Amino acid sequence: MSEGRIVLVGGGARSGKSSFALRLARERGERRVFVATAKITDDDMAARIERHRAERPDFRTVEEPIALASAVRAIRDADVVVIDCMTFFVSSLMLAGHDGEAILARVDELTAALKTAPFTSILVTNEVGMSVHPPTELGRRFQDYTGWCHQRLSRAADEVYLAVIGTMLRVRPSPVEAM
Repeated sequence: MSEGRIVLVGGGARSGKSSFALRLARERGERRVFVATAKITDDDMAARIERHRAERPDFRTVEEPIALASAVRAIRDADVVVIDCMTFFVSSLMLAGHDGEAILARVDELTAALKTAPFTSILVTNEVGMSVHPPTELGRRFQDYTGWCHQRLSRAADEVYLAVIGTMLRVRPSPVEAM
């Protein structure tokens, strides 16, 4: 078990990042927890959540869209925890009225909790900065806040992976660093 180890897995929508994160978790521990940050907002989201639950019967599920640091600190009986996904976390905070500074404070609080956790954490996130420039002010703020969140999480992460056109790339440690 690697206590306090942080793995960040990012990429575009439907790029395979969640499946990859689940596979990594299964390789890294027997006692697995899945922290879900999505909320059911419509029938499509309900179907997606149910489909994802069916993909991980070997994980205990914790649902927490906003208080992630508290949820992480409450988990003590796990070898590995998957948190999916950070972009839902950011959007939930925005919808709850948090500004950029408050969101980044929540990210810092989460990072501190992950670094001292008695398990490996695997964070899944959508890379939204590589797509179309949002036409609305709200969309641009979401893209900015998510990008700043990713920068902080990446700096804290021991391992970083990026899903690109169906391929998982190991960013950190790089193959050269790992030797």
